[in-house]
Order: sequence, then structure tokens, then C-alpha cells
Amino acid sequence: MSDDTDGVVVCRLTDIPDRGMRTFTVEGESVLLARIGETVYALLDECSHDGAPLSEGELDEEAVVCPWHFSRFCLRTGAVLESPAHDDIPTYAVTMSGGEVSVHRIVSTSS
Repeated sequence: MSDDTDGVVVCRLTDIPDRGMRTFTVEGESVLLARIGETVYALLDECSHDGAPLSEGELDEEAVVCPWHFSRFCLRTGAVLESPAHDDIPTYAVTMSGGEVSVHRIVSTSS
């Protein structure tokens, strides 16, 4: 990872398989990056219900499903789509330049 003026460069787009997920440490936090086509989403890699690593779950359309209790979260906003979780997941802004994926500070937080 390297710092740049637009965030923290964490990987190349090709490092994340299409319809796949990877985790990276960004500013001391475990961040889940999920790729759908040419779009990459970034969320805190921790379910708000019981702390499960979301990266061990599955992608379901534009949502990630928790591996422990099957809560669903919107990749774009971090919003809870299906319980038992009640709190949203923090999300990060993502930009791409020259094939590199950069993650920026948290843009939304749990409610």
C-alpha cells in the first residue's frame, strides 16, 4: 500500500476477481473490497451484529452476506438490508486511476 493525495492505494483492479472480495488493512482497519465489473466497493470488514469478517461471506447481487448469521449489507451504502444486524457498516470512498484502486477515509458510519 502507498499513500497518495487522493487516498491510500491498496491494489490494482486486477488483484480483485470480478464478483469477488479481498481484504486490505487501511489506516489500521480491515477493509473489505468487493468488485462487480469495473466497480469496486469498500466497507469495514466486520459485521455490525456479531463481529464476523464479512470477507468470509458471499456476494449476493450488490450486497454482502455475513457468514455467521446471514445479515445482508448494501455494498454501496453499508446499509442493513436483512437482519439480524440493525446497524449499518461504515463505507469508504474508492477511486481508480491507471488501474490502481485507492481507498479514502470513511464516508459513512454505523448508525
